[in-house]
Amino acid sequence: MTMIAELRRQFADWIGTVAETIVRTFARLDIKPPIQLIETERNLFVVRTAARSGRSAAPDCQVRLTGDAPGVAPLHEHWQAAMRGSRVELMLLPDRFLTRPLDLPRRAVEFLDAMIRSQVDRLTPWAADDAVFGYTSPAETSGDRISTTVIATPKTTLEPLIRMVESWRAGSIVLFASREPALPPANGQLASDGVTKLMERHFRGSLDAARVSRVLTAVLLAAAAMAALSMTTMSMIGGGLEEQERQLTQKISERRAALRLEGGDTTALTGLVRRKQQDAASVVLLEALSRILPDNTYVTELRIDNDKLHMVGMTQDAPALIKVLEQSPHFTHATFFAPTTRSADQAGERFHIEAAIKPHSGLGI
Repeated sequence: MTMIAELRRQFADWIGTVAETIVRTFARLDIKPPIQLIETERNLFVVRTAARSGRSAAPDCQVRLTGDAPGVAPLHEHWQAAMRGSRVELMLLPDRFLTRPLDLPRRAVEFLDAMIRSQVDRLTPWAADDAVFGYTSPAETSGDRISTTVIATPKTTLEPLIRMVESWRAGSIVLFASREPALPPANGQLASDGVTKLMERHFRGSLDAARVSRVLTAVLLAAAAMAALSMTTMSMIGGGLEEQERQLTQKISERRAALRLEGGDTTALTGLVRRKQQDAASVVLLEALSRILPDNTYVTELRIDNDKLHMVGMTQDAPALIKVLEQSPHFTHATFFAPTTRSADQAGERFHIEAAIKPHSGLGI
């Protein structure tokens, strides 16, 4: 839990630093000079703007705060236009503040803001949430210690001033406490050695570090959420694609195995195997014929055409050959496909016989 809190604090510090950098950058780009509202008497203020190179500053004017509203001297139209969106630097008289010296160890510089906040209710009559406070730059003293001066005032005394500046449609107000009740020179630099910054408030519509921090945090959280959602979606899609790829690979393997058994590449081999199993071998047929033909029979022409045997030759008894072939397990349907003839110069008959071939594993007789 401590690690999570530390990471959260570091993230908040980083966001705050980035936001302040952005605000300072936009402030430097702002061409409008800051307007100074300097208290010379109680509730009497001098309004001035610093002169810039090549431009002359407008004449000072005075505004008196009476009760809860701006005083009898209203702002000139020029100042009303200048106030809109500008940074107003408010410097009050020293008698508005309560000051208390504070002596601390030197190591307290690292967390001086938190330490002084915890000491406000002890050093002043007000709680930290009910007061506007600040401190001077720490100065080293003897004995490895530092000293500073705490400056505080109740928020209730500042609300009329803040409402007055807000009614002028200013962009922001910065509160300074001066050590001396003197009117500083018109050089646009209030925060000098004799002036301490106590508070800065940005009005509605202006750019401030807190608002920028909230926007940056929201943007980063949204980006992190979108990244997590994208990773989850891609993981789910990737898992689905991997499963589809696995199924497709399996189907391809099965199809290839089927093609090896049934495909066109093995058609010739399958035909040869079938023909080997169904057709009788020529050597077997010749061996069977040599066993069953009589000794007085001579074959002059022999042709095996698929499942047909064609045989031409000479014999003493041609019809007897038909019977011999029919009795053989290798042949069937023996018949003459041409007339049997006898020549005067030949001792036997010339026959022309055809028979159907039957597959048989043995030789037979």
